Amino acid sequence: MTQDARAIYRSTISGIILFTSMAWLGTFASSAQSADRSEADASVAGRWVGSAELNGNQIPFRLDISGSGDQVHATLVNGTEESPASSASYSGGHLVLHFDYYANTLDGTLKDGVLSGTFGGHSRSVPLVARLNGQTPPPSADPPNISGEWEVAVESSKGEHAWKLKVKQSGADVQAVIERIDGDTGTLYGVWRDGRFAVSHFTAAGPSYAVMEPGEDGTLQLLTPAHGGAVQQLTARRPNDARTESLSGPDDPLTHTSLKNPNEPLTFQFPDVSGKIVSSTDPEFKGRVLILSIGGSWCPNCQDEAPFLEELYRKFHSQGLEIVELNFEDEAQLSSLTRLRAVIKRFGITYPVLVAGTPDQLNEKFPTVVNLNCWPTTFFIGKDGLVKATHAGYSGPATGGDNLQLRNETVSLIERLLAGDERTAAVSGAQ
Repeated sequence: MTQDARAIYRSTISGIILFTSMAWLGTFASSAQSADRSEADASVAGRWVGSAELNGNQIPFRLDISGSGDQVHATLVNGTEESPASSASYSGGHLVLHFDYYANTLDGTLKDGVLSGTFGGHSRSVPLVARLNGQTPPPSADPPNISGEWEVAVESSKGEHAWKLKVKQSGADVQAVIERIDGDTGTLYGVWRDGRFAVSHFTAAGPSYAVMEPGEDGTLQLLTPAHGGAVQQLTARRPNDARTESLSGPDDPLTHTSLKNPNEPLTFQFPDVSGKIVSSTDPEFKGRVLILSIGGSWCPNCQDEAPFLEELYRKFHSQGLEIVELNFEDEAQLSSLTRLRAVIKRFGITYPVLVAGTPDQLNEKFPTVVNLNCWPTTFFIGKDGLVKATHAGYSGPATGGDNLQLRNETVSLIERLLAGDERTAAVSGAQ
């Protein structure tokens, strides 16, 4: 894309979402509470609706708050999904919410009926503004039907040729999820307005968005952020249309990552969160089936996978299954591991969690693995100590049937490995 085109697309997204946010804020103004009493004495409890600015774009968000003082409870809400604050306080018009499991903080001030502040962590933050009991403006009439499955043509740095885009639609309301080789975006919510579907969410991990514009040729033009704050314009087609045009489908997560020598064991030796060294050669792993998951506490797809791994561990550990998670954490977290400890607590993780280094050290620590670039990447190791299957990414709950298929096929694989069937086995290539 040319520089001029990039500027046009950035302006387009900003205009779409900024228009929505300004319309909301205009509606909020009419429903704002009287500011006769001082903000220090005002209650912050209620439903706050507003927007956060990301790369010049306004992303809607909803925050539900109850209680007062140090007994405040707050939750970011996206559809039926909730991201609760780990701790919260409100005093003298100052609201502070900590989301420890992503090392993010919402720091806001209530003044003249407006809650404004920032949301973010060590390396980045986004400004936000909200009002109490806001109502969203109505969508546009006569929305086109874009529900179903699409394929997004892409040439990514991870070697992908296509993403999967799944859309659920009820009238003007849509829910969308983009599935990449490393996982999915989570559910993005939005409506039909001014000739486009603008979808987004704002979770404890932060804001995300996309804009889908139907074309006269039956395609969808997809505008979504890329790394570095740039905007990328991509084209989505129905799968049959993509095959007609001889376009590649989504990559197979089972073949994305491999070993240089599959006849050699994949070894590891790293400390756990208490500093104890855990090694692949430890006696407790000998002759047992092992799931080795590589990820990081900063990674939403890794957090999606964690409760499933814990479920597997509790069900199959007594039958011979071991699970080890190798985390690569950013430098700011290595000294305290605050975020990682919060993730362990949130999901009740009881299998060993090790600290392997920083994300940029991934390939240095595993030089025998080819194309190791997805978070998470999960290795299934048989009783003989050799890798039987490798799965790149994780299809989370937002993907619906793909998540169910992945879960079912993983359970089936584990049962076969525990039974001594160590043939190279398949886990879902649903992505």
